[in-house]
Amino acid sequence: MDEILELQKKILPELTEILEKRYNILRNIYYNQPVGRRTLANKIGIGERVIRTEVNVLREQNLVEINPLGMTVTDEGQIIVDKLKDFIHSLKDLKSLESKLEKVLNIKKILVVPGSFDEDEYILKDVGKTSSLCIKTMLKDNNIIGITGGSTMAQVANEMPKQDIHSNILVIPARGGLGKNFESQANNVAVNLAKKLGGSYKLLHVPDSLDKEALDTIIQIPEVKELKNLIKKIDVLVFGLGNAEEMANRRMIPDDKIKEILEKGAVAEAFGYYFNTKGEQVWESSTVGLSLDDFKKVKNVVGVACGKKKAEAIIAISSLKKDMTLIMDEGVAREIIEIVK
Repeated sequence: MDEILELQKKILPELTEILEKRYNILRNIYYNQPVGRRTLANKIGIGERVIRTEVNVLREQNLVEINPLGMTVTDEGQIIVDKLKDFIHSLKDLKSLESKLEKVLNIKKILVVPGSFDEDEYILKDVGKTSSLCIKTMLKDNNIIGITGGSTMAQVANEMPKQDIHSNILVIPARGGLGKNFESQANNVAVNLAKKLGGSYKLLHVPDSLDKEALDTIIQIPEVKELKNLIKKIDVLVFGLGNAEEMANRRMIPDDKIKEILEKGAVAEAFGYYFNTKGEQVWESSTVGLSLDDFKKVKNVVGVACGKKKAEAIIAISSLKKDMTLIMDEGVAREIIEIVK
């Protein structure tokens, strides 16, 4: 298969370009359906005339339908979208990129999803789907799953196929936090994931950042104590990692404290901890949840990130735990290689 792809790229290089273009158009119709040609052209940065020509080809192949409300993908087209993702992965030789990153970052397993989130926001859905399928392979009966909050984790939960193949699955938020965006709060993400897996959940209603006196009081509450103990027993941890400054602003940390954190060299944030490029902890937000020691003891860990601005964060987090799985988009993967060079 790999040999055939190499021959194809040498003899018919334009075929690869056409395939990627049509795949991009098809999956964007699928994620935005029903959608008009002009809207689609503006969204993916291709001329409306080109869209019309390519859509006609896709329609002739019974992959797309056109109606007064806009373009939609047929059932056959949806199957093609799913199957083409793996083909594009091979076509771009992303397996080699994954192997290179595993060696560079010294990480057990890295999965790279075709495309760049910085150019196509719907890559987040593809990353979410790849992550959910990866998590499925790790699950066993009676497992406790810990998951953090954020838009990436929300997408992972959304893309998890509904199933009930494991018994007694418990999903819990890995860290407290009551952000402004309800959909991406850790509690809500945990509930969504538990429902998809046919499991149960327990919630952690604790603000994102507390002073020591308030924290000491809250951890005496029986429900919070129970969650603290469960967090130490997590079997599968799924977490998002982000740029330190961006995450500090989202957590509404005071400006003077953000300045101090950045001056200490913070480039990455994960589950409330801030790290420099060497993976050294420079600050921790005070809340209830997964500790750094807990994190290092979890057997199955999946970190997920999208966007080139998270390249340094991924490099920093990679030094914390070598036996984890990292999932990212192609754009940030290639950015990491450039930085390491």
